[in-house]
Amino acid sequence: MRSLARKDPLATAEIRRANHVPNGVEGKAALKKIRVLICDDHALFREGIRAILNSDPALEVIGQAEDGKKAVDEALRLHPDVVLMDVSMPAMIGYEAIREILKIEPRTRILVLTMYEEEDIIRRCLKSGAVGYLVKDTPATHLLEAVHRVYEGGQYLSPRVLKKVVTEYTQDETAPQTRYDTLSAREREVLKLLAEGFSVKDIASQLNLSVKTAEAHKYNLMRKLDLHDRTELIKYALSKKLIQFPGLD
Repeated sequence: MRSLARKDPLATAEIRRANHVPNGVEGKAALKKIRVLICDDHALFREGIRAILNSDPALEVIGQAEDGKKAVDEALRLHPDVVLMDVSMPAMIGYEAIREILKIEPRTRILVLTMYEEEDIIRRCLKSGAVGYLVKDTPATHLLEAVHRVYEGGQYLSPRVLKKVVTEYTQDETAPQTRYDTLSAREREVLKLLAEGFSVKDIASQLNLSVKTAEAHKYNLMRKLDLHDRTELIKYALSKKLIQFPGLD
């Protein structure tokens, strides 16, 4: 794969100016590379992303992290220019890791790369300090473009994400909407099963999901509904008549 810098002379010139590289100076040694940290709990996915980034001579992968806590630790140890951050990870959720990193390294540019496209998750990541958001089926060329753009001080949203953000912004705010309306169909299924007493592992099996995905749905629906424990969840489900207990009107 050819790098963005090679495809676009203007991009190369911009990087040279940003790194104070004199005109006419050629070679990798003359170009300060953009240092990238990859944070995702899937090893094969991390390796695939590393290969894409390493195809661009202007980029350098300096580390990887398989969970949110390690993402924070590695970011504070390695001082990357750009962090690629997944949302759903063990130990610490992505947007919590974003906040923790930016408390100490406010100049770090964080680009979310995830499978989630829900508006509230996008909004939460951006409010936490992410300067870009891409879904995992984004073309490799878009990923490279995004890393360059956020490093240079810009922002980047993949086309589908941008459409969702614009749609949400332009919606009529007076239209009635309950918190339950914000749940996806899958989150409603998980809500009902949780209220019926099933564990996350059982729900994952019933809905043919990974345990990690089922846990992410639980986390998201609890946050959307502002619920804090299973008791509150059961009360909410009863109020919505999603479940019924024998002898209860």
